[in-house]
Amino acid sequence: MTDSWAAFGADLHLEPVGPGLRSGLMDALREAVRTGRLAPGTRLPSSRTLAADLGVARNTVADAYAELVAEGWLTARQGSGTRVARRAAAPAPAVRASRPRQTGRPAHNLVSGSPDLSSFPRTEWLKAARRALAAAPDESFGYADPQGRVELRTVLAEYLARARGVYADPGRIVICSGFVHGLTLMGKVLRQRRVREAAVESYGLDIHRNLLAGTGLRTPCLPVDGLGAVTGELGGMRGVGAVLLTPAHQFPTGVPLHAGRRTAVIDWARSAEGLVLEDDYDGEFRYDRQPVGALQALDPERVVYLGTTSKSLAPALRLGWMVLPYGLVGELNAAKGGTDWTSGVLDQLTLAEFIASGAYDRHVRSMRLRYRRRRDQLVGALAERAPDIRVSGIAAGLHVVLELPEGTEQPVVQAAARQGLALQGLSGFRHPDAHGRDGLVIGYGSPSESGWAGALDALCRVLP
Repeated sequence: MTDSWAAFGADLHLEPVGPGLRSGLMDALREAVRTGRLAPGTRLPSSRTLAADLGVARNTVADAYAELVAEGWLTARQGSGTRVARRAAAPAPAVRASRPRQTGRPAHNLVSGSPDLSSFPRTEWLKAARRALAAAPDESFGYADPQGRVELRTVLAEYLARARGVYADPGRIVICSGFVHGLTLMGKVLRQRRVREAAVESYGLDIHRNLLAGTGLRTPCLPVDGLGAVTGELGGMRGVGAVLLTPAHQFPTGVPLHAGRRTAVIDWARSAEGLVLEDDYDGEFRYDRQPVGALQALDPERVVYLGTTSKSLAPALRLGWMVLPYGLVGELNAAKGGTDWTSGVLDQLTLAEFIASGAYDRHVRSMRLRYRRRRDQLVGALAERAPDIRVSGIAAGLHVVLELPEGTEQPVVQAAARQGLALQGLSGFRHPDAHGRDGLVIGYGSPSESGWAGALDALCRVLP
């Protein structure tokens, strides 16, 4: 490698210092060798090349090389060029950075929020990437439109209308780098609209509450019961201008929002001129019931629909989308900036091809069968080995909730950790102003196919 780059006049960064060019060049070369920046055996540029790069006479470089050879820093042989001597000098002792103490990974992972990463469709994704790259127009390699590539927005509009009942067209869609990014943008827009409060469900992710709070919004909570969020209470929250909901599959309790409450939240949004932020985080995965369509279809001008590939494919893709009221599109694009700094264009084009080719639908159907099988195995194992544990939220999604006797949640979580099993207590998802029961949130999508049986067995061993 060093021979080839030297032959083609590779760059060598040197900063000669001191009163004379030759002595300054020698000092710079000594320092580069001493510190290890020029490793033993490295071939240096020819005296002609280095002289041209530094803007000095060739004899100055040749003399510097010759003296450093005499000192033992360099070697020079016919046909081999000038190289750093193999034993020129011991590099300066490096200061050893203290390594952070590494904690061992759990043997089994039942944390919610992730699909089976081992099932990512690598072959089909690679095929889609190759086709997308071959067909990509030249302008797609420039700075990106903040709204996202029209190719992806077009296929998403068709897919979301077909699979999730979303009222969508490419002009309503803005591509983002996942739900958190989309929610951050919405928080900015809400504050610019002088919204003071955005209500959230009493169970949910603290990162979402904190994110909204970080934009200056207060986040009062709506109670959640067996019919979903109690949206009827929005009318009494005078400062609320938006509400964040998971209507198809409340996270983490797992219940769908009741039809009457869906109507109630739309009525509130219309009368209060508010916005509903719909997090459809796992809408593709339904097992024992008909799919629950998106709330957005009830009023596309009052509901912001957010979806991602994080559960259907993998979080690492960092691809999400927002289907917006027309009046919000310009504000969201402005919040993103004059160009898209977040979502890679080639990934957008690949996802567009992946969906258009039918590979996305095939993958979702395949994973739906796999997750349903795991769900059934989980329910069956609990019925046999922990019959007193009630399981809820099983009709959809990638997780279930196990109800525990009062006061046992934290002991079970701690016992699981000691045995190398990572899982989450229900209380960790509860709003600070809310009260609730003890339980576990079990993410059965997280383990790999080979690790699923061991994770299930470990769970049954720690349950009371």
